[in-house]
Amino acid sequence: MITQDTPIDIGFTREDFAALLDKYDYHFSPGDIVAGTVFSLEPKGALIDIGAKTAAYIPIQEMSINRVDNPEEVLQSNETREFFILTEENDDGQLTLSIRRIEYMRAWERVRQLQAEDATVRSAVFATNRGGALVRIEGLRGFIPGSHISTRKPKEDLMGEDLPLKFLEVDEDRNRLVLSHRRALVERKMNRLEVGEVLLGTVRGIKPYGAFIDIGGVSGLLHISEISHDHIDTPSSVFNVNDELKVMIIDLDAERGRISLSTKQLEPEPGAMVKNPGLVYDKADEMAAKYREQMRVKLEGIPPLSISLEPVVLEEDLPPAVEDVE
Repeated sequence: MITQDTPIDIGFTREDFAALLDKYDYHFSPGDIVAGTVFSLEPKGALIDIGAKTAAYIPIQEMSINRVDNPEEVLQSNETREFFILTEENDDGQLTLSIRRIEYMRAWERVRQLQAEDATVRSAVFATNRGGALVRIEGLRGFIPGSHISTRKPKEDLMGEDLPLKFLEVDEDRNRLVLSHRRALVERKMNRLEVGEVLLGTVRGIKPYGAFIDIGGVSGLLHISEISHDHIDTPSSVFNVNDELKVMIIDLDAERGRISLSTKQLEPEPGAMVKNPGLVYDKADEMAAKYREQMRVKLEGIPPLSISLEPVVLEEDLPPAVEDVE
């Protein structure tokens, strides 16, 4: 007979129960992405239930890729979302979580996709330095080198200005995101430009290898070899900064954001750009039309007309054969 005082052997000890808990306990590792539910917001962080024995903790600096001053800007009580496990358990068995790391990984994935699509993005300048300007793309900090800022404004005056940009370098391993304002403008301008087109430009800079010409807000290079058929020692012997001139587009390289120009191809006679530039400008449209026709013939593979310089001789005009002469 079993009484209340009779011990019952259920075959399940305290140690067996602890082992069972361990068997069904989830094991979390840094780098895992898990679902968690917010159950307590604190001034500098939040406690998150991810199914571990102890509530996990997310500090405020790990709540977003952007600056957060209050946890309620990002999280709401009882909200369930994904979290990145940032560290191993501490001495109290508590894991540290991050949302910022998830956003960071997805931001790099997005900019790689944008680069692959050769997309143009827009962003406001939030800082400048001696080397260029800083912007944010998908929350990531991007850098625009000074040589790729296509504006006559001082860099300091670009603060807050929204710029169109193209990707130059996307390297997550080195944390390098480099962009070009110049290339975005050139590409946009290129959509309205054609090889063989004559434009009025202004000399903005002179280098030993050529002159940089402003053609409606973008810069093209007039290489020294494309100034004239005559030999030129230096472009400064032909041009001064702020000179206005007519140039013809001879190449558009959208991928590199470069426009190549020529005055040599506009010369009605060799050396005219050096001896009589006014004649070159007067004949520019005529010479450009000839250049375009030459390019059309070349591209379409049309053979040039064969014109014989020998006079046509008719049979009746031939002298009599020797044997017919008496």
